[in-house]
Amino acid sequence: MRLDQSPLHDKLISHAKRFGTIHMRDLFEQDPQRFAQFSAESDYLFLDYSKNRIDQDVLDDLLALCEEAGLSEYRERMFSGEIINQTEGREVLHTALRADGAKSLSVGESNITGEIQLTKEKLYRFVEALHTGEHLGYTGKRIDTLVSIGIGGSFLGPLLVNEALEHYAIDGLETHFVANIDGTDLTRVLNKIDIETSLFVIQSKSFKTQETLENALAAKAWFLANGGSESAISGHFVAVSANTSLAMEFGIEAENIFPMWDWVGGRYSLWSAIGLPIIFQIGASGFESLLAGARNIDQHFCKQEASSNLPVLMAVLGVWYNNYLGAETHAVLPYDQYLKQLPGYLQQLDMESNGKSVDIDGEPLTENSGPVIWGDIGCNGQHAYHQLLHQGTRFVPVDFIASRSTHNPLAQHHQHLLANCLAQSQALMAGKTLEQAEQELRSDGYSEADVARLARHKVIAGNKPSNTLVMEALTPESLGALIALYEHKVFVQGVIWGLNSFDQWGVELGKTLETQVYQAMTGQAEIELDSSTQGLIDRLTMRSEV
Repeated sequence: MRLDQSPLHDKLISHAKRFGTIHMRDLFEQDPQRFAQFSAESDYLFLDYSKNRIDQDVLDDLLALCEEAGLSEYRERMFSGEIINQTEGREVLHTALRADGAKSLSVGESNITGEIQLTKEKLYRFVEALHTGEHLGYTGKRIDTLVSIGIGGSFLGPLLVNEALEHYAIDGLETHFVANIDGTDLTRVLNKIDIETSLFVIQSKSFKTQETLENALAAKAWFLANGGSESAISGHFVAVSANTSLAMEFGIEAENIFPMWDWVGGRYSLWSAIGLPIIFQIGASGFESLLAGARNIDQHFCKQEASSNLPVLMAVLGVWYNNYLGAETHAVLPYDQYLKQLPGYLQQLDMESNGKSVDIDGEPLTENSGPVIWGDIGCNGQHAYHQLLHQGTRFVPVDFIASRSTHNPLAQHHQHLLANCLAQSQALMAGKTLEQAEQELRSDGYSEADVARLARHKVIAGNKPSNTLVMEALTPESLGALIALYEHKVFVQGVIWGLNSFDQWGVELGKTLETQVYQAMTGQAEIELDSSTQGLIDRLTMRSEV
């Protein structure tokens, strides 16, 4: 049922009007137990959602949306391997990559449970050979550097995990990531590495992705120009791809090509062989711990009641703000330096999944779909965009993320970090009244004339919602749980909005047009283009010749 046709739709509109006159300060004053009422947890994550513009009636109606949309059925269909990516005719089984293997799953005539296990064993053997020196470079030196060449999910997921789990990295190893077709990206990495001790991993399902293929070819040319030979390519280049023949034409041995499957979307692929850079950095046991954390949230998502189900709670709160209170963006603010890449990763996960304008039947949506996701390291943002969060005219819900303990204790840094996180969520909720601003100025010795002149500039409305996610520590298990939490949140919202969260046709258009523009720029074809595009081609090619 479409959201605007739901019997709950008018009720939620009424709730939204009611909350136009309710401030969260009053909610906390009226209910000293609000924190206990509006918090929930799993084994690795604790969620405080008490600083949201809701009461129990709002939450009950939001949770009822899930039941009305058939969430339980869609969830079962996803986990059991039914085709829920209708436009591409594919199953959605990234969760199978981290399942415990007790339940056998098949896609068509293939037992994917067995395929997953065999692939992991192959990955683990290969990485073990690198770590022990069984697999050496062409001059007999041990491989200690891995360069991952991919883009999109083949890049963002492993990058996030490797940076987040730097504390768990095996000593003496380096991992670099190349994604951008801007030559600067690859050149900067090549200038840092030793050709004799470096391994390149080409990550592309089709082995045709333009950015990845161009970078792979340039890396190969660099290898051959700096002492490597055609026969040595097989020892320094491996692939994660479904196109074995093209990878072998490139010079990669069949035994060093790891599979990708159609039933795993790119933005959900870090759990697959795309995680090779992760395994290289933290080892097989670390990767298994990452999978275990995600599996824990999978089980929580499937078994926990909606009222205490973390992905469901975060999803319906997002729907509440996106569709009833006018929010257009959502900020993710990790108070952990290791999670610097998380907002960028979630941009793809959320915006590529739910950035749609038609429902699963191809009919135009009448309600907004996914919000714009953005964010950065928390404390850094306090001296930049937090001004807009506190006093701007935009309404921006926020996710704060923090770890109780740190891997790098330094003086009182971590206590200050956590205090900043909690203070920001408190300030967003409570704000500062005009009376408080006037009293503050008087206490600072300002004259009554200056108090009258300045007080309104210091008023902070508050009533800005936030979630706070707390981990005991950032570990492979808690990181796996955190990523899976957001995966399932996005899925739940897609179900409520009635759209397909697993295709990305908007991405394909730009790829198609790039080919035409490239041909026009290089004179390979005469293509009729709009005047702006043609004018810019003329301008850019003229400048490149100067």
